[in-house]
Amino acid sequence: MLNVGTPDRIIRIVLGLALIAIPFVLGWGQVAMIVSIIVGLVLIVTALMRFCPLYRLLNLSTFRKQS
Repeated sequence: MLNVGTPDRIIRIVLGLALIAIPFVLGWGQVAMIVSIIVGLVLIVTALMRFCPLYRLLNLSTFRKQS
């Protein structure tokens, strides 16, 4: 079941790419870098799949069915 709409997808992809790139640019510590990359990847994967498990648990959706 899809629950991530287009605006939400765009935000997730942009934020995910930023979270992956910023640690390398700013030289964050190893733990912060790993956490940032993992969160960034999760955001990108959920955007590509158009499904967010947390939304499902909270019974939320930003997806609108096309008529």
